[in-house]
Amino acid sequence: MGPVTAPLLSEPGETLWLRVDAGLPMAARREAARLARRLGLGPDRVASVEIVATEAATNLQRHAVDGALVLRVALDGEHAALDILATDTGPGIPDLSAALRDGSSSTGTLGVGLGAIARLADVFDIHTLPGRGTAVLARFHADGEQPACASGVEIGGLTRPIGGEEMCGDTWAVRYAEEPARSAEGAGDPLLAMMCDGLGHGPQAALAGEVARNAFRTSRASRPQAVLEDLHRALRGTRGAAVAVVRVDFPGRRVEFAGVGNTTTCLVADGRRSSLLSSPGIVGAHLPRTRTVVAETGPGAVLVMHSDGLSDRWAPGSFPGLFARRPPVVAAQILREAGARRDDIGVLVLKEATP
Repeated sequence: MGPVTAPLLSEPGETLWLRVDAGLPMAARREAARLARRLGLGPDRVASVEIVATEAATNLQRHAVDGALVLRVALDGEHAALDILATDTGPGIPDLSAALRDGSSSTGTLGVGLGAIARLADVFDIHTLPGRGTAVLARFHADGEQPACASGVEIGGLTRPIGGEEMCGDTWAVRYAEEPARSAEGAGDPLLAMMCDGLGHGPQAALAGEVARNAFRTSRASRPQAVLEDLHRALRGTRGAAVAVVRVDFPGRRVEFAGVGNTTTCLVADGRRSSLLSSPGIVGAHLPRTRTVVAETGPGAVLVMHSDGLSDRWAPGSFPGLFARRPPVVAAQILREAGARRDDIGVLVLKEATP
């Protein structure tokens, strides 16, 4: 008998992108409350979600040059949370410490400010680049408490469909490489991470992404090249996809990579990035003889994977302080900077959990 399918850790939950317009605060409040109730949050915590979503939306409306509010269901093993993520293209926050003082408001918003958002949320994080843009994360855990990180790795990703489409052909997923063994919780065990870009966009691209994600979830393979072969068989009859798979072992300071098609995978450390290169081809149509790339990782390394909806020319050095932030904030800032192309977008970030 073959090995038991390893447990899934994370994949995109329901994600809503709300653009800045006159109705943003009301829409943000309504949709955030809907998702919070769906996750089982009680009335008091739903009220906190509504306050945070409304204030974040109002801040975007009154301060930002352009931006969006992202509401997403985040998964970490068996735990679920609601992320409220505000991202904008400027002007940034010149005095972050003043903006974080509870009750601070510079232009007559609700007056609760970023400080109260930080107080009400279970998890708060922010990164700002004056003149360029800001990402603010407020997370509410479904069980009311921040659980211990199931894998010892923080995971965060975003997907966004091309304008005019509701379905996104880009997707990602993370699971244990094998049954957790190093500890009862699985912390420190190797993970497999996948980034998939279904060819084209719209429903058929989204179908390819869904098939790839399902095949990744059920594959019994524990090495990237073998996972790609499983996905190739599953994707026959679809449009096909560009796919990258990484086996991540942060405690062992090692990653293994195999990829086919145009995606970007890189390790970021000490202000520099090292890319792991894919082979030409289309998973589901033409799978070349792939090669496994092995790379060593040092302390503090961050793994970034994204589709070609983002330019791969971004440089870590242009984001001072970003890679110490939580993965959803890292993903949002890279997407803001590099996601100008008219295409579906997927971006995934993994890093060792901080104590």
